[in-house]
Amino acid sequence: QVQLVESGGGSVQAGGSLRLSCVASGRTFSSYAMGWFRQAPGKEREFVATINWSGGITYYADSVKGRFTVSRDNAKNTVYLQMNSLKPEDTAVYSCAATAVDYYAAEPDQYAYWGQGTQVTVSS
Repeated sequence: QVQLVESGGGSVQAGGSLRLSCVASGRTFSSYAMGWFRQAPGKEREFVATINWSGGITYYADSVKGRFTVSRDNAKNTVYLQMNSLKPEDTAVYSCAATAVDYYAAEPDQYAYWGQGTQVTVSS
């Protein structure tokens, strides 16, 4: 079992930055790849980024490539999402998730454990 808790959401103006954190419980964090997803009101959950167990392989949605960076610190059981050059269309609830699929996991069904999410609001 892995429990995930996100933090770092908030309200920013377009062009601003936020860093989301996701802390995992349990001693097996380093054996999971981690992903970030987002869901805007009235829309389906959308893949954002994923990082493999070692942090050496990352994969991004085209919509965030070049603006967002996913990273992890296995010693702290934490995965991060650095979001720069934010746009109003990035407004959503952002959730982290854990998967046994080592890399390139972009589908929600591939993830077994989910956090509750943190709200990100970008105003124009």
